[in-house]
Amino acid sequence: MSLKNILPGRLGFGTAPLGNMFRAIPDEDARATVEAAWDQGIRYYDTAPFYGAGLAEERLGRVLSAKPRDSYVLSSKVGRVILDEIETEVPDFGEKGGLFEHGNPNKVLHDWTAEATERSIEGTLRRMGVDRLDIVWVHDIAQDFHGDAWISKFEEARTGAFRVLSRLRDEGVIKAWGLGVNKTEPIEMTLALDEPQPDGFLLAGRYTLLDHTHALQRLLPLAQEQNVDMVVGGPYSSGILAGGTNFEYQQAPPEIIEKVKRIKALTDRHAISIKAAALQFSLAHPVAAAVIPGATRPSRIAEDTAALNENIPAAFWTDLRAADLVSPAAPLPNGA
Repeated sequence: MSLKNILPGRLGFGTAPLGNMFRAIPDEDARATVEAAWDQGIRYYDTAPFYGAGLAEERLGRVLSAKPRDSYVLSSKVGRVILDEIETEVPDFGEKGGLFEHGNPNKVLHDWTAEATERSIEGTLRRMGVDRLDIVWVHDIAQDFHGDAWISKFEEARTGAFRVLSRLRDEGVIKAWGLGVNKTEPIEMTLALDEPQPDGFLLAGRYTLLDHTHALQRLLPLAQEQNVDMVVGGPYSSGILAGGTNFEYQQAPPEIIEKVKRIKALTDRHAISIKAAALQFSLAHPVAAAVIPGATRPSRIAEDTAALNENIPAAFWTDLRAADLVSPAAPLPNGA
């Protein structure tokens, strides 16, 4: 089923920050942020066991489990099973280092087999206190976590998670499935398979104002051809496009800081916010079904909603293109 027929709006809520990504946040701040998202009318929520070893799911579930289940769309991910035992060593998260060092102390099992996929879903439902998921993403079978071993992880998922999720979709247990990754190659490989096909994919950080050329070269034309939809994760490139200093989960390098300055000069000239430019750019591609920025403060939710609805003049996009700040192949709002 097309994601565009499942998702209730173009703005969703990504919960990675609720897993204490980079830093610990109080439970009351996490709850207030989710409640703010609900009050702002957001009805699509994305989470994952990986986010703080179950912490983000627990925090999201405390709010959503009290809401009518048919009133929102929920996605989570498989590939990590959260164990009851405590982790005593520093976990290896590849390029992502200590991303969730402030999360729950539970040991995380990395496993994309059929049996682990079912266990992962059961664990998510239990932590969240809900009876079902709408969309399930196969999480992080890519180079950033596994280096050269990513192909073997992909094969594990192909013969395990892919087939389980296809069966659950066919049985009506879930509405859709796909990949949730930070790289384009696993999605390209999946779309080239002759076997179970995904309904969509969650691509994080690869279709933003700062990083979109690679996705436009092969993945997005292929997705468009196959009528497969995209949820855009990380539209602010880890925060640098929203006033922060991180890019790709670490301190932004000088060339990225300089590019952001050039984009900011244009948004200032046209009296618009850079967040609005970032969100609306990510949604302008025909395969984009929704965008899911994360947040840890209620005020950020209001900013995201305002950014989605902000009126951006066509002249801004024309100037952005003329300044060579976006790929010539990138679709822009207003047909610019």
